[in-house]
Amino acid sequence: MSRDANYVTKDMAPVTAGSAADYKAAFAQRSASAFAAAFAEDVVLEAAGMYWPVSGRENVKRVMEAASKIYESLQFTDQAVDGRRQYLEWEARAFGGIGMSGVTVITRNEAGAIAHLAIHHRPLGGALRFSAEMGQLLQGDASHFLAAEDLPRTARS
Repeated sequence: MSRDANYVTKDMAPVTAGSAADYKAAFAQRSASAFAAAFAEDVVLEAAGMYWPVSGRENVKRVMEAASKIYESLQFTDQAVDGRRQYLEWEARAFGGIGMSGVTVITRNEAGAIAHLAIHHRPLGGALRFSAEMGQLLQGDASHFLAAEDLPRTARS
């Protein structure tokens, strides 16, 4: 069990290439430093709610810290491993209890650090709202995300 009761993981075993415990722990801690410790220097983040990738440990840790704080709860529900690639399924609540789910694909480098993240949210309304919220949270670097005024009426609160 993680530190935060709203962030439950099935395995918080020592970090291995197959466990994704470092990534899960970073989500539980919701801190830039915890994300940075799991990332390679040249990590790349792609997501369904982003216009283009974010590159580099400093940039990706800032985005991931902000994203982790949007969720009211997040639970990793299943995972699979194929070589250096990990697939994490998750369920979450945000925005006053709105349910979302998704899959995160993690690719590790030869040293075991996270070199690439691809995060896929569903449903579409939740993904769009998440993107708009990220744009507001990262005002100085919001160009990767949907602007709040561009959020479709059906995805607004």
